[in-house]
Amino acid sequence: MKPRNKFQKTITEASKKLPPVTKVQVKWGYRNCIEHIGRRTKKGVISCLECGHSWTDKTTREHCPCPKCNTKLIVKDTRQRVFDDYQYLCIIAACEGFQVLRFIYIDYRAKVREKARYFHSEVVQRWIASDGKSATLARLRPMGFFVHTWSFGSPLEIRPEKPLYNVVPTCVYSRQRLIPEIKRSGYTKQFFGLTPFDFFQFLLAENKAETLLKAGQTELFKFFALNNHRNINNYWASIRICIRSNYKIGDASMWCDYMDLLRFFGKDLHNAKYVCPPDLQREHDRYVRKKGNT
Repeated sequence: MKPRNKFQKTITEASKKLPPVTKVQVKWGYRNCIEHIGRRTKKGVISCLECGHSWTDKTTREHCPCPKCNTKLIVKDTRQRVFDDYQYLCIIAACEGFQVLRFIYIDYRAKVREKARYFHSEVVQRWIASDGKSATLARLRPMGFFVHTWSFGSPLEIRPEKPLYNVVPTCVYSRQRLIPEIKRSGYTKQFFGLTPFDFFQFLLAENKAETLLKAGQTELFKFFALNNHRNINNYWASIRICIRSNYKIGDASMWCDYMDLLRFFGKDLHNAKYVCPPDLQREHDRYVRKKGNT
């Protein structure tokens, strides 16, 4: 659809300056995103599904390189002859002051004794400003259940902000270009179970997220990134006590519930005695029972 506001128009113009995905990046995606299989028969004949070469190896090893193309194979004992797969590669780029997440759809089809066939297309771009504001460029997607493909002939255009475009990539390209706000944030190329978009958007939109990341409170970082109904400001004073006390919060959801219970009973949320319990589970359950009896 056409850009409807100034921010979307800025994104649309900036996208024209984004360089195309390179052959090196695509080849890296083929190599790292797809599971390369060596199909082994009962007679010990292994067929490389990457180049089509076959040879006999009667050992029972689960991994081996192809003697022809040197691809590292996962050996599978199966009678299956045709294989297919699809995965997503994420390329992290920077353009015109925006952090850009580019998602490449990779389609793989292979048949015994034939060379594998690959197809790729850039299907989604997530543009994130330094203040966390974002916009999405994407191709159209066919309607229907369990449809994983895209309308590859459609253009990359502004699309509504939907979970559909919050892609979970199989691999993230090793070379990353970051905006200054990300470089100084403590980002270490780990996403802690979040999608790249959820991670970067929260890190840029919430100024306290950088403190959580640098302090190693990754469970709290993940929790507040995914739970918009929880206001981090309601817990920040207690979080600072935990950071100063080197108290690592392992279960962020339970800890926040525990803080709510302490607040309900009028306890001092600035006291490490309460906010840094040695046994969080026990203290949490004790206050739950106490509240149930009131």
